[in-house]
Amino acid sequence: MAHGGFHDSDHCHLGHSHGPDDHAHAANEKPHHPHPGTSLQSARPELAERGEQSGRGKHLFFDAPSGLAGDMIVAALVDLGVPPSVVTDALAKVDVRGYHVHFGSRERSGIVATSFDVHVEDEQPPRSFATIRALIETSSLDLGIRNRAINIFTHLAHAEARVHRIEFSHVHFHEVGAVDSIVDIVGASAAFEFLGADVLVSPLPMGRGFTKAAHGTLPLPAPATVESLRGFPTYDGGLPFEFVTPTGAAIVGSVARPSATWPSLVTERTGFGAGTATLEDRPNVLRVLLGTLTTTRIQSSSEASFAIVEANLDDATGENIGHAMNVLLREGALDAWATPITMKKGRPAVTLSALTELAGLDRIQRILLRETTTLGVRYFLVGRMELSRRIETVHTEYGDIPIKVAETLDGPIRIKPEYDFCAEASSRSGAPLETIRQAAEQAWRAKNVSR
Repeated sequence: MAHGGFHDSDHCHLGHSHGPDDHAHAANEKPHHPHPGTSLQSARPELAERGEQSGRGKHLFFDAPSGLAGDMIVAALVDLGVPPSVVTDALAKVDVRGYHVHFGSRERSGIVATSFDVHVEDEQPPRSFATIRALIETSSLDLGIRNRAINIFTHLAHAEARVHRIEFSHVHFHEVGAVDSIVDIVGASAAFEFLGADVLVSPLPMGRGFTKAAHGTLPLPAPATVESLRGFPTYDGGLPFEFVTPTGAAIVGSVARPSATWPSLVTERTGFGAGTATLEDRPNVLRVLLGTLTTTRIQSSSEASFAIVEANLDDATGENIGHAMNVLLREGALDAWATPITMKKGRPAVTLSALTELAGLDRIQRILLRETTTLGVRYFLVGRMELSRRIETVHTEYGDIPIKVAETLDGPIRIKPEYDFCAEASSRSGAPLETIRQAAEQAWRAKNVSR
């Protein structure tokens, strides 16, 4: 959990390990001692009085000029107002022992931020991804927390598997790193589920230099971090420091959407999570804001954070166009579509288009050039107005089905079961696709009837 520490793993790194001096503050760190009579509880009004899902229809924005790690994410959400008991109660439901956690505070450039530390007391057994998934699946965690945590671990395991060219189910984690990351990922999942808000993250700084791991010396950013942040804007952080850890990258890579610019947000609450290291040119804190996106102003082209890339094709087969669309979507395009057109000399043709974040513009252009018959592509910048949306998972007799939930501007809620999961359940059970879709919708309505 130490932000900027060394990796230490037997097979694949996962988060940061604690050394023997982890109870002490990092070098040059200034601990914060609250005034008499104050505490973490009293200094930070909690959201408990508003109940769970108090962030529904709102957005969390992680502003990360100093990067992020799993412990910083948990700390920032607690500083925002998530009760610490939401995190600790969730951790108590997972059968992992031999550690303890505590919340505290650290001062960074005059900012008093919440800290979150885990201390491993007993030797831990080696744990593979399959073992960790089984621990979470057999726990008494609420369904939403369980699914979030499994999704994050799956995201990270896939990233590690791509780096090491192995099956993701065979990824193994170091005993200390596994405990740290189980704590961070389950704790963050509980906090996100408590809030129920959509999550955005700013462009992330990448460090320079190297870090030590069981495989040897690795370049920064760590390979698994890069893999976990596919499609997210990054930039040179300018220091030989691990700004973003693999666990932090897996969390935001799984639950968040990138925001290339500061969002048009009406802020209601803010929180700060402290890292353990002291940086020479910036406070090592992660800021999180909770608020409502404004929809009264559409971005101008100079502020746009999206682009549409397209090409006219008059000599491509339907199979070729379909293949190119699949590749575009797989490689990060937000949407892709084909429009019938008529070109010069009356030739029937198709315009193949893709919507992408600006960070992925070059990649999407190259895919169009590589996967189609075109000799050139064009692009133009666009703004986008979005409805707030989130993913909720419901349990049905056909298995767990994620549902996309969107809140319209005038209040009504739209729900749509995720097609891929419905199709998989249909194939597995033999039930019609429409039957599974209706079962998922009914389960969601039954779950939310009291809200």
